Amino acid sequence: MTVKPKRSEALRQAIEEKIAVGEYPPGMRLDEVELATAFGVSRTPLREALIQLASSGVIEIRPRRGAVVAQIDPQRLCEMFEVMAELESMCGRLAARRITEDELAELRQTHEASRAAAEARDIDTYYEVNAHFHALIYQASHNAYLQETALQLHRRLRVYRRLQLRVRDRPHQSFSEHDAVFRAIEAGDADAASEHLRGHVTVQGERFADLMASLHALSRKAG
Repeated sequence: MTVKPKRSEALRQAIEEKIAVGEYPPGMRLDEVELATAFGVSRTPLREALIQLASSGVIEIRPRRGAVVAQIDPQRLCEMFEVMAELESMCGRLAARRITEDELAELRQTHEASRAAAEARDIDTYYEVNAHFHALIYQASHNAYLQETALQLHRRLRVYRRLQLRVRDRPHQSFSEHDAVFRAIEAGDADAASEHLRGHVTVQGERFADLMASLHALSRKAG
């Protein structure tokens, strides 16, 4: 039996999605009355959703200003991606050793779906399939605590990971990096899977500059 999520949880997911795609950019004030009208809900489940988002760091609830989409300074963002890269590296290492045949088949299918999205230049679909690809690797680590921690940080970085895909040819490059990760996991090469995932997630140099430029453009929308 499928259990429907609570209204507040469904609202949290809907608001988080709008933040992830840049519709609610960093620094934007989230007016409760406007949100309640837009989603056709009362203030009670909306406030519960905002509290959930604040607890995960996606928004901030400020005195006299209310809810605001969180902004992260470049140093903090760099540190978060650094931790994400190490978590994913660990997941890749364990997945290469522990993945089951069924899990490998689903990972292969998802990998091929991301190929189609990259070739079609469908960034939204590519992002969703890309997120599923990573989630499958976390699952294949067969370490529940690691999986939970990686998913939590992945959700926190959603908007920034999605922004990277706006850079020209990034989806194709991302797919190429995924291909190396998949082949390493398929071959059971734990060291290679670990290194390829670390390199895939690490954001530095030109990639970080491109991310900052995209983020700056989003912030101007909120001003």
